[in-house]
Amino acid sequence: MNKRLQASKYILFDLISAASAWSIFFYYRKTYIESLKYGYKVMVHMDEQFLWGLILIPFFWLLIYALLGTYSNVYRKSRLKEFSQTFTTTLLGVTALFFALILDDDVLNYTTYYQSYAVLFGLHFGLTFVFRFILSSITASKIHGRKIGFPTLMIGSDAKALELYDELESQQRSSGNNFVGFIRVKERGNYPLKKRLPFLGKLDDLPKVIKENAIEDVIIALESSEHESLENILNRLENDNLIVKVIPDMYDILSGSVRMDSIYGTPLIQVTRDLMPPWQRTAKRIGDVVISSLALFMLSPLYIFTMLTVKFSSPGPIFYMQERIGKGGKPFNIIKFRSMFVDAEKQGPALSSDHDPRITPFGRFMRKVRLDEIPQFYNVLIGEMSLVGPRPERQFFIDQIVKKAPHYHHLHKVKPGITSWGMVKYGYAENVDEMIRRMKFDLLYIENMSLMVDVKILIYTVQTVLLGRGK
Repeated sequence: MNKRLQASKYILFDLISAASAWSIFFYYRKTYIESLKYGYKVMVHMDEQFLWGLILIPFFWLLIYALLGTYSNVYRKSRLKEFSQTFTTTLLGVTALFFALILDDDVLNYTTYYQSYAVLFGLHFGLTFVFRFILSSITASKIHGRKIGFPTLMIGSDAKALELYDELESQQRSSGNNFVGFIRVKERGNYPLKKRLPFLGKLDDLPKVIKENAIEDVIIALESSEHESLENILNRLENDNLIVKVIPDMYDILSGSVRMDSIYGTPLIQVTRDLMPPWQRTAKRIGDVVISSLALFMLSPLYIFTMLTVKFSSPGPIFYMQERIGKGGKPFNIIKFRSMFVDAEKQGPALSSDHDPRITPFGRFMRKVRLDEIPQFYNVLIGEMSLVGPRPERQFFIDQIVKKAPHYHHLHKVKPGITSWGMVKYGYAENVDEMIRRMKFDLLYIENMSLMVDVKILIYTVQTVLLGRGK
């Protein structure tokens, strides 16, 4: 599988479709709309206006498609979803083009506007969907015929795993799962699935197995006696960009948890990982870049004032850098204005408290109004952090947290932030128990992520700063 090549095919055909639709529409405007208006046949000239449109209009469409995530997961496209997504995107784009470029046309009457809109919509949607339908049909045929497959790991080793494997492998139309092996949950003397698949290890070996085999799909098939391990397994899979599916029991089916992607497929519960629609993820990143760039520029006098005050209020460096754990469990160096005396942690890592003697007098003020955090706009600008997201922690404290709350790893599904729901509601934590209580708000944020929630958190953060309510 070459995902870049497949995405390039979609991009190429989208460009051809957009350029063709606009060219035909240009011809239609000249030979029909303008001829009807002026009462004589208007000659079609490929003038400068047409050439600019032929260049810019296709790239306008590519931008919309990219923002909406059209070119991600190109090998996993449903033709029915492709139809609805292409229809919706075309409706959005044609409406924008209509008000930007077509509304100023010379027309005989207002009915002509509706005709122009309908013709452009029909041309663009028709050409775009036909090419996409052909591409997705070819891909689906190759997947069903087992010419294309996704490296798949089975978690489970007993009767249910064996039954599921046999069912998937005996399908006349393949689901695309190319099994590379299995991982056992509980140690036993014999594993029935070993008759069909290589044994790759135990749960502790998951990260290594996933990396070495370039795993894309994980299917969890547990026995009834192993169900208590499901949360632990999902927590271990949280930081990997995988498609995770779980074999359902009858309760899951009756409660409506099972959703079918294919009529021919085996019923499985897919663990949803798309926290925000693609266009919102793109908009969030654009907002991060724009706002952090403006902040670094417009707050430069405040930066200079703070730098000088930190420098002269206590001996030591101006900035303080510390390794934190970010999205996907990857470490990065967070940047802050130094708010503590030098060698504050010479006795080892420790959280601060309201009357912590390690904090400098000016550092206490900075923490109150979150001034020590503003250098992190640079972390946001380079993509290590976001404006809004769970506060990143050190590995030392994460190791302590997961002993009491293994689901802490869910926070690593998203980029850490300068501010968060937990910081707004709870503030700085003074011990591990408080970190766990604050985590509840950050988990709520992740499950309710949207641009509107981000805006609300930013507003409340500004209020906290201006009113000095920080803890």
